[in-house]
Amino acid sequence: MRQRYAVTVRLAAVVAAALCLSACGGAKRSAPPPPAFSHSLGTALAAQSDAVAAALASGDSCRASTLARRLQQRTIAAINEGRVAAGLQEQLSSAVNALVTRVQCVPPPAPAEKGHGKHEEQHKKHKGDE
Repeated sequence: MRQRYAVTVRLAAVVAAALCLSACGGAKRSAPPPPAFSHSLGTALAAQSDAVAAALASGDSCRASTLARRLQQRTIAAINEGRVAAGLQEQLSSAVNALVTRVQCVPPPAPAEKGHGKHEEQHKKHKGDE
């Protein structure tokens, strides 16, 4: 189960990194196109996705879920502010939404109550025999 989360988190990180790098361009052109995705935004989103992965790796699915929702909110805000090119918005939001859907908060089991063990059951049986 954790492997699937890790894959999703890595997918989001890869998408964020790819979007970040797409703004750099490689070939010389007469007039470079405007950045599709700022380096600072890409770095911030990638760091948030790494934090989700770290929380999952440590077994804290509730923290990971909270961090994933924050990443989603930040992604939506960046898209609404026009900081992500139209051609990249769907891919980025889909990856982040998939991450939020897959990371579920599973609280640790409650500690067992003391005094309700096998010994107490035997005591009840013997008491009823009297």
